[in-house]
Order: sequence, then C-alpha cells, then structure tokens
Amino acid sequence: MTVGSIAVRYAKALLTFVDETGKAEEVYREALKLKDTWMAVSALQTAMNNPLLAPAKKSALIEEALGGKITAELRRFVRLVLHERRENMLLFMLTSYIGLYRKQKNINVGSLITATPASPAVIERIRKMVTDQTKGTAEFTAKVDPNIWGGFIFQLGTYRLDASLAHQIQLVRKQFVEKNRSIR
Repeated sequence: MTVGSIAVRYAKALLTFVDETGKAEEVYREALKLKDTWMAVSALQTAMNNPLLAPAKKSALIEEALGGKITAELRRFVRLVLHERRENMLLFMLTSYIGLYRKQKNINVGSLITATPASPAVIERIRKMVTDQTKGTAEFTAKVDPNIWGGFIFQLGTYRLDASLAHQIQLVRKQFVEKNRSIR
C-alpha cells in the first residue's frame, strides 16, 4: 500500500470521527496550524522521523507545536498514529484531512498577489464575489510582490487570472519577437 492511500484512509477515519463528535472545525484549524509548524520547523520533522524517540515524547512535541492546546480527538488520533508507527506519514494524513474537510465544507482556497498592499475593503469584496459564485466559503491569502510591477494575480483552486503588468509586458514582448521572426 502506498503512503498516499494510507494517509487518505487515516484522514477519512479522522474526518468521520470528528464529524460524529462535532469537533471537525476545531481539528481542521489544529491540522492547519500543525501542518504549517511541521513545514517551518525542520527539528520537528527530524524528531518525528527519529525511530529512537519514544511515542510519548513525539506526542508531547506535537502538543507543544500546537501551543499546548489540542483537542481530545486530535490527541487520540496522534496517539493512534504513533502506536501504529506511522508517524512518518502524519504530515500526509493532515494534508489529506485538510483537503477532505475543505471538499466537504465547500471551502475554496486561493491567493491574491498585488504589487502594493490591497486594502481590506478590496480583499473583502473579492471574498464576497468568490463566495457568491461558488456557493461556498473562501480562504485566501493576500501577498505583496513588487516584481509584478502593477495589477494583480488571482488564483482560486486551479483557476489563475494573471492581470499583472509584468505578464502583459511579457506577452507584448513575445508577440513582438514572433512578428519579427516572420519578417525575415
């Protein structure tokens, strides 16, 4: 069995369990936080992959990564994963859980990249447009990238709208080069 299929099975089991207990949203927030911490702190990754470290220590590390506050449901899940010696797949399980939860709750994830900071009113207007169109909720981040020179890049799932000045100049440059090649 592959890592992906094992991770999805565990994630589905976790989602079913937390749906029954009514803690799905809390576990979702914890999974997001733990995933971000896992990716940012390489020492946590190393410790979780260390076969000599006791499961109790690993469990304590995970609780510490969540700021000491962890739901009983996620604590129970982590202990199960550690008991089954599948801690090397925990990140994949959390990622799968996040994806399954988002699909179940119709949460759309995206990003808005601008050359200068966008105002909160603009971000809220875009969020409202997304929720109206998708009949779900929207989670997206606003980033600033001065390398796009102006305009914006909006991504939502697999949809990408690049209305940046840098992209427009790149298109004009490409057309100019192609036109000059045909003249020769």
